[in-house]
Amino acid sequence: MPVSRLSPWEEARELTEFNREVFDRYARRVSRLSWSEATRDRETGHHSLFQTLVHVLHVQEVWLVYIVRGRNRELPRLFRDPRRSPKSWKEFREYSRRVWSEIDQTVTNLGDRDFARRVKAPWMPGRYTVRDAFFQTTFEEAHHVGEIIGALWQDDREPPVMMWIPILRSGRSRPRRRRIRRRV
Repeated sequence: MPVSRLSPWEEARELTEFNREVFDRYARRVSRLSWSEATRDRETGHHSLFQTLVHVLHVQEVWLVYIVRGRNRELPRLFRDPRRSPKSWKEFREYSRRVWSEIDQTVTNLGDRDFARRVKAPWMPGRYTVRDAFFQTTFEEAHHVGEIIGALWQDDREPPVMMWIPILRSGRSRPRRRRIRRRV
């Protein structure tokens, strides 16, 4: 029996849905902690669980809303945007909704050929494509979720599931939001 192959667009859609579901699970888990626990310096790469989640949003936004769309010239202004530095869960949720909505637009507007297009992050050497950007954001999110997992376990708190198969591949645990639909 031949193996089904996903188109580049379908692959990006699945990665985006997975990343958002994992992100939402961890944001919900961390938001149930007290503010002092969520923002306590844990000596991780981005110090607190809250700031680690903010960083994941930064990565997703910069790569999938700006770099993939060819908006590199707008990055200096984006980096100065105070909405990217939430100081409360309310501000965090607003920022998160905005980022994921923009990412959904990016995915919706891409065609299969776009995934081979070269893109460039000003700080990163080398040659890479739109497809690489989707994998970059996925692996970076997984790395930072791993930091959160470690911190939660250190506090004897069980982290949410973040594995691909239980989240997207089994029929038991589907993401709660609507699926991204391709424009035709």
